[in-house]
Formats: sequence, C-alpha cells, structure tokens
Amino acid sequence: MAQGKTEIKIARKPDEVWGVVGDFGALDKWLPGVETCRLEGDDRHLAMMGMEITETLIRKDDDARAITYGITAGVPVEHHEATITVNPDGDGSSVTWDVDVDDAMTEMMVGIYTQGLEALKAHLES
Repeated sequence: MAQGKTEIKIARKPDEVWGVVGDFGALDKWLPGVETCRLEGDDRHLAMMGMEITETLIRKDDDARAITYGITAGVPVEHHEATITVNPDGDGSSVTWDVDVDDAMTEMMVGIYTQGLEALKAHLES
C-alpha cells in the first residue's frame, strides 16, 4: 500500500469550495472525463472513459470539510481510500486530495487527482 497526495490553492472561501467538493453525487459537474454520476445510497456510480466505476462514501465531515470514499468496483485495485479536504488559506482555500492505494496505482491516481484539483480550481475561479 502506498500513500499519495496532491494539493492546490483556490481563490474562493472554504465554504464555497466545500459546497462543490462535499456534494458526493455531483462529480460530473466539475471533474473532466466523468460522463455521468448517480447516487444509490452511499454508492456513487460513475461512467467515465468507457468504464463503470463504483465509489462508496466512507465518511463525510462537514465541520472539518473532509470527504472520504473508496473505489469498490470497476477498477482493478485491492485497496483504495481517498480523502478530499478543504482548509482555509489566507483569503482562499487549500484543497488536498490524499489517496491510500495499491503501490502500482499510486502514481496514476495522484496524476488523476492533480488534474482533478486543477479542474476544480478552474470551475470555481471562472
């Protein structure tokens, strides 16, 4: 198992950023490549890049502005747990996306999440 992390600064208030990040069923609104996103209970079903991926909500803490989920189907990983956290940073926010995943997938996941945070920043700052 390996840990990876990526981080970005966004020129928006933490509550504004959390309003987007904390909406577990709205990933398709800001993450490029996600064609559809639908919720069934704590499961989020994503259609992207010709794949159907299921992610399960593990915890959501509105006070700490942190959401943790894991990939449970559609990607060949034995273990995946990711957390997105929004923190105040001056007049804006700092957003981190941490992942704990199979060693072979760490670099790929960090790359995807780095692009994801760049897309989040573009979405919120436009």
